[in-house]
Formats: sequence, C-alpha cells, structure tokens
Amino acid sequence: MKEFMFLFRGGDEIWDTKTSEEQQDHMQHWQQWIGSIAEQDKFISGERLYSEGITVLEGGKTTDRPLTEGKELVGGFLRVKADSMEEAVEMAKGCPGFEWDNHAVEVREVWPEN
Repeated sequence: MKEFMFLFRGGDEIWDTKTSEEQQDHMQHWQQWIGSIAEQDKFISGERLYSEGITVLEGGKTTDRPLTEGKELVGGFLRVKADSMEEAVEMAKGCPGFEWDNHAVEVREVWPEN
C-alpha cells in the first residue's frame, strides 16, 4: 500500500465568516470523514495549520509573512494509505471542505523511504 498526502488549500477566509455553530457543525463533518478513513485503517496522521509562516530561502534568508492568499494557503494536511492514486483521489472527493466555496485538495504520493 502506498502513502499519500492531502494538502487542503483555501477556505480559511470563509471560516471567519461563519457562526460558532456553523464552525462546530463543519468540524463534526471533518471528524466523521477522517473517522471513516481511520475505520478502513487508511489514516496515518493529519493536522490543521496556522495561516502565518516563515519562508526560508537559499542562503538562509527568511521572509516572515502571512500566507493569506486563498489559492496558495495550505490550511492543513492528512496523510493516508491507498493502493493507488485513483483510490486516494476518490477518498479526497469526500472532503468536507467542499461544502464551502473556495476549497481544493491537492493529492500527492509520498516518496517511499527505501
């Protein structure tokens, strides 16, 4: 079985426009979706990320900036197991982020350790 990374892009600007109740309801959908992946023993790990970060450039130079451009913002990630890219893409299609506009899931295979 291969490992894949789901990178969640966009959606944070919409989060801030929702009520606390809407946010809690949405988070339950995320927990249910991730739980269904875990029940299949295909969940490895995942986290939500802050929107601020530091970019390290060649030569050790750094850029401290908010990563607020909706299209480039990576709001979190999941690491999952699947037999193929096609299976991983099908899992990603169930992402609750699609309930709100301006959300995308980038699916990438993780390079094997050996």
